[in-house]
Amino acid sequence: MSLQRRLMLYLLLSAPLVWLMAVAVSVNRAQHDVNELFDSELIRLARQVQVMLVPAAGNAKAPAAVVRGAGIGEADLSDFAIAVWDAGGQLYLADREGGELPRRPGTAGFVSEQLHGELWRVYYLPSASGDWLVAAGQKAYERDELVYDLTISQVLPWLLVLPLLLAALAWAVRRALAPVVAIANDLEQRDAANLQPLPMQAAPAELTPLLHAINAQFARVDALLTRERRFTADAAHEMRTPLAVLRAQWDVVRRARDERERGEAQARFSAGLDRMDRLVTQMLALSRVDSRAAAAQTAPWEHEVDWPAVVEQAMSECLPLAERRRIEFACEWPPVPREALPLLGDAELLAVMLRNLLDNAARYAPPGTLVTVRFSRDRLEVENAGVALEPAELERLGERFRRPVGQQESGSGLGISIVQRIAALHGLAVRFGPREDGTGMKVVVRFAAAASS
Repeated sequence: MSLQRRLMLYLLLSAPLVWLMAVAVSVNRAQHDVNELFDSELIRLARQVQVMLVPAAGNAKAPAAVVRGAGIGEADLSDFAIAVWDAGGQLYLADREGGELPRRPGTAGFVSEQLHGELWRVYYLPSASGDWLVAAGQKAYERDELVYDLTISQVLPWLLVLPLLLAALAWAVRRALAPVVAIANDLEQRDAANLQPLPMQAAPAELTPLLHAINAQFARVDALLTRERRFTADAAHEMRTPLAVLRAQWDVVRRARDERERGEAQARFSAGLDRMDRLVTQMLALSRVDSRAAAAQTAPWEHEVDWPAVVEQAMSECLPLAERRRIEFACEWPPVPREALPLLGDAELLAVMLRNLLDNAARYAPPGTLVTVRFSRDRLEVENAGVALEPAELERLGERFRRPVGQQESGSGLGISIVQRIAALHGLAVRFGPREDGTGMKVVVRFAAAASS
């Protein structure tokens, strides 16, 4: 059920219920006011009759009847009754209905009586001397009739207006939900490639958070698609060259006439395959980093990094390369190992970051030298004895699929980009430069806030 239909249903059900509750309250209050009014009149009538009996008592020897005079208009006196009894219990004064009222000696106040199947409300007022007992009564129906007449006179116009009120509510609901309908129509008519933000200038305040969330989601999807398109284009462009080289080298292998030429061609072909394997591996790693980056924006890191396990995993993965180039790995820890760069993050991603740093350090270090990993409380350092890069080359480190000119080692140009991306996900910054003695290369990974200060 749509929001508009649900709101309409609630209003159509609740408005009549509230209206009926208001009618019930109105009837109750009217009944209270009418009873209060007529009770006051009965008390006043009884007191007036009692006052009139004092001077008339000396001359009255026999009961008398109250005679109804003319000119009473539309009054219905049959609904009222008056009766007076003397001290001996003899009916002294009464009208036709009052003669039927029961005498209740010792009673003072209001009493409900049943006379001929009808309910009467009777007020008994004994005199202070006990010589007289005055009773004034009224049919309860007269009061109820007045209450119902007053209520109907007020409720009937509202009852006639109720359909108009419900129609006005329905129109108001449709008008109030018109912006929601407009947004729904806009989204329904869009194609999959249209990720433009929804307009928010004329949006109601209640819809602003929803529109902010939708536009933010559009921005994330657009960034994801842009990243994927760029990655696909870069990958297609970068893989075109090694594939062409592999095809050419395979042709050379097939056409080689002697063992020496075939051996050289096979070696070049194997190197090309290694470069292709490394390129695909790095591309998959970069894609995984980008995917984890999107998840990290909504789910913060919860686990503390176990750096000894990370270092062991990264070094073991780089060990074949180190053995081939006769490179040794060393790791220096602070006096308290638990103080080594305390960090919340993803251990697998940080292992990928450290593996790429060790891989680059081992590839570009002179054979037979040492690659050192050094931890402190606020940083991680990786250094080798390789040739320091020029400042212009240092500035361009991290560009995807770009490798410094003159490099002999095979590579894809993605390792540094992966390192920087993983570091940024964990609030770290990466700085490249020569060692303190001016020789070799050193990579410093530290907290971004400290790096910028």
